[in-house]
Amino acid sequence: MKCTNNNRTSVNRVSVNTGPGEHTGRGASARSRAAARKRRLMKKRRRQQRIAAVLISLVVLIGAGSAAFFLFSGLSGDTVAAYGAEKYSRSLYEGTLFADDLCVSTEDVALDGFADDVSFYAAGLFNLNSRSVVCGYHLYNRIYPASTTKVLTGYLALKYGNLEDVVTVSEHATDFEWDASVCGLRTGDQITLYDLVCGLLLHSGNDCATAIAEHISGSEEAFVELMNKEARALGATGTHFVNPHGLPDEEHYTTAYDLYLMFNAAMKDERFAEIISMTSYKGTLTGADGTVRTETWEASNYYSSGQVQAPDGIRVLGGKTGTTDLARNCVILYCVDSQENPYISVIMGASSRNALYEAMNRLYTAGISA
Repeated sequence: MKCTNNNRTSVNRVSVNTGPGEHTGRGASARSRAAARKRRLMKKRRRQQRIAAVLISLVVLIGAGSAAFFLFSGLSGDTVAAYGAEKYSRSLYEGTLFADDLCVSTEDVALDGFADDVSFYAAGLFNLNSRSVVCGYHLYNRIYPASTTKVLTGYLALKYGNLEDVVTVSEHATDFEWDASVCGLRTGDQITLYDLVCGLLLHSGNDCATAIAEHISGSEEAFVELMNKEARALGATGTHFVNPHGLPDEEHYTTAYDLYLMFNAAMKDERFAEIISMTSYKGTLTGADGTVRTETWEASNYYSSGQVQAPDGIRVLGGKTGTTDLARNCVILYCVDSQENPYISVIMGASSRNALYEAMNRLYTAGISA
């Protein structure tokens, strides 16, 4: 029995200590596991340190923000403005907000004394001093503009053209029906851009509009692209034009409010204001054969021509008319009251010219304190 026990002991020892190679491998494996545990601990500590740093930063930022809030909340509006003007770079923002100097209304505005008249399409009266819509009737309805389109054509001629340029009139610029509104241009005529703009705005010449378009942009089509781009830049997003003169087309439309935006921008150019305030203008043209002639162009709006008188205390400086079968009778005008306060007024789609100016005088009487 004793011998057997000794043999078992010996066998157990042999099975544990099988040789020097196996003993060395197990030791290396233990050291490798220890090193891996150490690396994991170090990574964990680094993650904890990063999280702690982020939390500390957040605490600092929140604290700084809270301090700033309590600091500024205790200051008056003037003090805050003064602080901003002193501490921050003024070059970061200069100028005014887009609509800061515009008359803005998101809906129609009723005016006592001026009954909505279903015989016309739209109307508006805009007080430029108070930047308010005094009256708005169907301001955002899509309508045919007729020759009020030429407000934008004239605006772009002044913006992009040199008024001293001499323009040669193309055959396309004289290709209109017999009853179209024209200024008597002939193919091959030479005329200054200034004279073309006068004929455009005063006498509403479709031929002047096309000649201007071709001179400014190289073609009527390219000019129309410019018109739509500039209309959008002015905020006239309800407008789309397909020609520079306003002859009817299903894709040629605007709104009363968009027309105000375009006319308002044009009136900021003193040359535009000067031209529309004329009662007439004599254009000088040199024919293809060298013959020089003059054409007299009368203002098309009835206030400038003297056919209609504005109410007492109101002076109409000028504007732009438009008439087609679809658009009916339209006009947009610039006027001032007895204190020289400026207004823009527009009526679109009156049944006749007499009805147009009667409605305009009612609008003036109801909306302007002379």
